[in-house]
Amino acid sequence: MRTDPPKSLRPLRAILLGFLLASTPLLTACEEEARIPAHSVIPNPTSVSLSAGDTFHLGDETRITFQPGDEEAERIGQFLADLIGNTVETTPEVTGVVENRQDGSIHLTLQDPPPSVGPEGYELVVSGAGVTIRASSPAGLFYGVQTLRQLLPPVVEYTAAYPKPLYVPAMTVMDTPRFPWRGAMLDVSRHFFQSDDVKRFIDLMALYKLNRLHLHLSDDQGWRIEIPSRPNLTLHGGSTEVGGREGGFFSVDDFSALVQYAADRFVTIVPEIDVPGHTNAALASYPELNCDGVARDLYTGTSVGFSALCTEREEVYEFLEDVVRDIAAVSPGAFFHVGGDEVERLGQEAFNAFIERMEGIVESNGKRLVGWEEVSMADIGPEAVVQLWRPLWKADDGPALDSARAAQAAELQEAALRVASQGTTFILSPADRLYLDMKYNPSTAVGLTWAGMADVRTSYDWTVGELFGILPEESIAGVEAPLWSETIDHIHDIEYLAFPRLAGAAEIGWSLESGRSWEEYRIRLGAQAPRWTALGVNFYRSPDVPWVEGF
Repeated sequence: MRTDPPKSLRPLRAILLGFLLASTPLLTACEEEARIPAHSVIPNPTSVSLSAGDTFHLGDETRITFQPGDEEAERIGQFLADLIGNTVETTPEVTGVVENRQDGSIHLTLQDPPPSVGPEGYELVVSGAGVTIRASSPAGLFYGVQTLRQLLPPVVEYTAAYPKPLYVPAMTVMDTPRFPWRGAMLDVSRHFFQSDDVKRFIDLMALYKLNRLHLHLSDDQGWRIEIPSRPNLTLHGGSTEVGGREGGFFSVDDFSALVQYAADRFVTIVPEIDVPGHTNAALASYPELNCDGVARDLYTGTSVGFSALCTEREEVYEFLEDVVRDIAAVSPGAFFHVGGDEVERLGQEAFNAFIERMEGIVESNGKRLVGWEEVSMADIGPEAVVQLWRPLWKADDGPALDSARAAQAAELQEAALRVASQGTTFILSPADRLYLDMKYNPSTAVGLTWAGMADVRTSYDWTVGELFGILPEESIAGVEAPLWSETIDHIHDIEYLAFPRLAGAAEIGWSLESGRSWEEYRIRLGAQAPRWTALGVNFYRSPDVPWVEGF
């Protein structure tokens, strides 16, 4: 038997109004009412239609259903069931049904999705009689479940509680992502992070529908993935990290388990082996990679640009063949990131020749080359993906540049346009907006400032056209928020720098620009605080956001 929810839960708008008014006392009720969003979901869905006065009640009889034989829908349904329940008795039954009946169940189906949702979108329909999530792919079902999850009270995230009864206001959500690449990057090279920390990061990414985890697996300070054919890379090159403490690495089995864990949450791991620069850990492990045949000392500082493979030696390419082959064998995704940034020890001609040969190695192992923006200077193919990390400054309102940097920026823009004309696509990671290791303000305890400081608004409040209007829209694969680890060595540091900014990056990658505004977003963002509190996330409480207290 179902009971009526408290009046404050009838509809969702009332929930938001109650605690958001309390969080922003400087505004009158009328002013705040005008700014209350229709929901608190991040990323902002394509469309949301509320049905006032109707509510779905989750109780002991609620089931999660799927079409018989749909193993992915069953698995996703079990994910949702485990979220809702914390014991065998409180976990909803997940069962196959031939026909979707409005009997108080939550139904997941790949049958008859609206064409507008595309390959990763979904339709979510909530009524008093039940919930239906339709999609054309398992990923779409999973993203629909993430939206339903955010519509449930935040206490559902707290495993020590049994949060029933639960209520979801009636509504229809139609949603599809803007870009196919919605990512984050985690640097495990300068400081090594264990598998459990990476899994925690993946879980938080999945909550906001991010689908690419770019793992920076090698750098001057450490080599972090086992290469069976080159064991000294991890035995020696992975033995330390920034500051001189003991390092670490992922075994083949560790990495395979991470890849599967991510895939179960529709996140593709993109491995990066940064070459030909950022290679001191490799140069210390195998002397033949150096032009003088002498192994380098291990390095535990944070400078860049001082190392480079000896691109003249065939031993280097034999080494790279081994590395790419071994990593590709445990990376089912389509992409292999080769770095290519900040190479100060090679001339342009030698660098270009190296990248072009590296692309052949990557492609021979069934992968598509991804590289930082410098690789666009080489003759790369249309299947390559270029990751832009310097803002493409405008002459009228960009920062003042010295003549050398201005010439470099112009050269890179020209190269970007050249490769765009052949079909090459781009990932946008402007350092002054999306680098999560930039400090929020001068008092931030961890992080860097070389690209400036990025508070929550600066990180969110920009458009692709503003910063990258030089590129054709069809050449943009998506966005990615990198987190470099020079100053961080704990999961709490990762969370503090990533949240709340990673949620904003997810919205930039998913939502239409026409559906985004800072003033509306900051209210939805503030409503995430109880969920993060329930999840134990160590997030930065920006004074520009009206944070909701408790959960």
